[in-house]
Amino acid sequence: MAENHASTSSFARWWRQVLFVPLLHSKWLTAEAKARLTDEVTRAERGHRGEVFLIVENHLPIQDAYHMDCRKRAIDLFSEYRVWDTEENTGVLIYVNICEHQLEIVADRGISTHVSPTVWSAMCEKAVSGISNKKTEESLAQLLDEVGQVLRQYYQLEHNPAGNELSDTVVFLK
Repeated sequence: MAENHASTSSFARWWRQVLFVPLLHSKWLTAEAKARLTDEVTRAERGHRGEVFLIVENHLPIQDAYHMDCRKRAIDLFSEYRVWDTEENTGVLIYVNICEHQLEIVADRGISTHVSPTVWSAMCEKAVSGISNKKTEESLAQLLDEVGQVLRQYYQLEHNPAGNELSDTVVFLK
């Protein structure tokens, strides 16, 4: 995760997206793995008023890849999926781009007043390290748990929330 990161044009990034073969890289995201990660999102949301949203994407959209990096894509998806639209501005998007081997966390302004960008960055680096060691699902599950712990620190609930503002279902963009 990079803060104040300006997206730069990259012909190499565009080519990586064009040449990416999903079948070779996203075998780990089976229906069962997606269901387990969805359960992890649900667990990560227990005991606090925050919302956690996980998006896994094979590659950047080809038409945008020259000008758009993973950070910019994550911010766009944060808006598109309305992660910002929670009552207390406590939405947290976790974005995984398989082609770029990158993970981004975008936190809404409510939680960002409490958690420094370096905390999110350290969480991303740890998860990316696990993913590079072929422990993708386990690394994402651990990351979801860590995000839930951070949200519990600042938005703890005595009782489980009455409602869920965002779906817990993992979004997979091919």
